[in-house]
Amino acid sequence: MLQVVSPAAVGSVRVRLGRSWSGMRPLAPFFCLYMTFGATLGFLSGGAPLILRVRGLELAEIGLLQLINLPVGLTFLWAAVLDRVRLPFLDHRVGWIVAAQGATVLLLGVLSFGEHWPLLALLLLAVAACACVATMDIALEALVVETVPAERRAFVASAKLCGASLGGILGVGILVGSYDLLGWRLAVLACAALDALCLLPILGYPEARLHGVGGVPERWSGSFARLRALAARILVLGAYFAASYLLSGPNTLALLDLGVPLAQVGFLTGTVLPAINLVMALVAGGLAARFGTVRLIAFGAFGVLVSGGLMASACAAGAVELAIAATILNFLCGGILGVPVFNMIYRWAQGPRPATDYALLFGAAFFAAMPLRVAAPALAEWAGWPSYFGATLPLYAAAVAWLLVTVDRTLRADGAGTR
Repeated sequence: MLQVVSPAAVGSVRVRLGRSWSGMRPLAPFFCLYMTFGATLGFLSGGAPLILRVRGLELAEIGLLQLINLPVGLTFLWAAVLDRVRLPFLDHRVGWIVAAQGATVLLLGVLSFGEHWPLLALLLLAVAACACVATMDIALEALVVETVPAERRAFVASAKLCGASLGGILGVGILVGSYDLLGWRLAVLACAALDALCLLPILGYPEARLHGVGGVPERWSGSFARLRALAARILVLGAYFAASYLLSGPNTLALLDLGVPLAQVGFLTGTVLPAINLVMALVAGGLAARFGTVRLIAFGAFGVLVSGGLMASACAAGAVELAIAATILNFLCGGILGVPVFNMIYRWAQGPRPATDYALLFGAAFFAAMPLRVAAPALAEWAGWPSYFGATLPLYAAAVAWLLVTVDRTLRADGAGTR
């Protein structure tokens, strides 16, 4: 039976579609900037080590490249400056975003000429670029807090996740996968061009008009006092982050040493991994609600341990296909862990200073894990890949057990019924 739709109903649909579109358009600046965050850090800290390893760099020197990520764990040290100082151009937060992103583009431009420069010079430039990217990120997060209503921040979080995942695909999957065709200079300049283009949408963002819509922003002063208060949980998270990297981080380097081509490793790191992370982020919330946070963390950690055992066996036997399968299993189970672990970080950050607490719980824990991240490739070179992966398994199991006990105590204290 044919149903006649009235003009009034058609008009109502058009109004709803128009409102939906107008509600989505403000997400474009956030999506674009988070995409550059994923692409730039993905290329610098994920792609560059693979490229340099293929070119013959020793594993011990590859480990030093983990220092590229150092500014991500230290942003709480200078975040207060972004709160207190307003640059003499544009609006407060947008001005800092433009300055930091512009500095990133400039540093990448310089880095594009450094294909044959000493490792120390490349490392210093990459760390400086990462510091600029991290500064852009905290300015952008402050902009979200100050201008986006609480009920719409979930959409911004979705834009962040999608943008960062797509950026990872571009920064590692495409640029590293196409490295043999592009070469060093074009690959780095392509990353710089993406950063410059994705800066344009934020220039039209009405920060002054929307300021205060999101409520009163959390200030970052007093970080060291909170650091003492959160020390125990920071240690738990630091142990977990360190053990996770020891077991999972060097997988792609092991694949290269087993003879897997750079393009294939780049595809795994830059396309398969962010795609899995995106899917897991979408389903892990429902899984946590159904099975409980503790059980989900335990399940994901068990899968990571299995993948580590398979990786040790693959390296001992020279089994390339098994090593690739183990790496993909590691990506899958590690992706399951992301949502429940970070949900607990949000829970531990609840209180009168949530922004500062979150920065410390993640940043300080990330910083605490940095020495082992730097040492991991050198340890693998010294011990050999089979022994290395075998030795990391009990360390990871102990760190996860400590995390599970801490999470369970928190949930019991909250009166959680199902875990």
